[in-house]
Amino acid sequence: MAEVIQIARLGLHDQVAARLRTMLVEGRIAPGAKLNERELAEQLHVSRTPLREAIKMLAMEGLVDLLPNRGAVAVKLSETDVVHTFELLAMLEGLAGELAAQRITEPELAELRAKHYEMLAAFARRDLSAYYRLNAQIHAAIGDAAKNPVFNTTYRAVNARVQSLRFRTNQNEAKWKRAVKEHEQMIEALDARDGAALKAILQQHLAHKRDTVLELMRAGDVYAGHAGQAGHAGA
Repeated sequence: MAEVIQIARLGLHDQVAARLRTMLVEGRIAPGAKLNERELAEQLHVSRTPLREAIKMLAMEGLVDLLPNRGAVAVKLSETDVVHTFELLAMLEGLAGELAAQRITEPELAELRAKHYEMLAAFARRDLSAYYRLNAQIHAAIGDAAKNPVFNTTYRAVNARVQSLRFRTNQNEAKWKRAVKEHEQMIEALDARDGAALKAILQQHLAHKRDTVLELMRAGDVYAGHAGQAGHAGA
């Protein structure tokens, strides 16, 4: 019985973490906002125990900062943080591309193609939430195909801190279309097992994301758009 209860608890805080992760990435909890445990517990219909466990998980992922005397706060990056983070991400994704092109199996490539077509369908519907979820799965799958667990741990930790910013970059139609085109080029390079080409495409993709994020930050738009919802979840 104890084992069953433990599994149920693990399952619950994983579910709560998944819901909070989406709220953070999509800006429904604003960057810099305090995570109000009472309000979030009511909103998610859970007790504070699995909520706190979920918040700890997200802090380990880099989506939440645990601050003295303030509690849990949604991560908010400065321009310098963004430049440094994307600089490292470009190096990591470039390496992943080189390794994945050498090591990806046919079943893995078939699954990646399937995810790509699902993502194109989400783009056609202009369903940003579904598009972003599939987009993130594709980038993660390229990382998995590199077959280097040390890389994967490092990449996921670094990427977590800019997930919400990457989500925002696709809300401009022209830039969204460009990102889709770059994803098509990624699949072509993987098909050709061309590591150098995939590295170049991934690094170009990250550079475009970085530049868009910085433009939005300088215009004061990057954290706008969900203020009403975020205010309810925050302090």
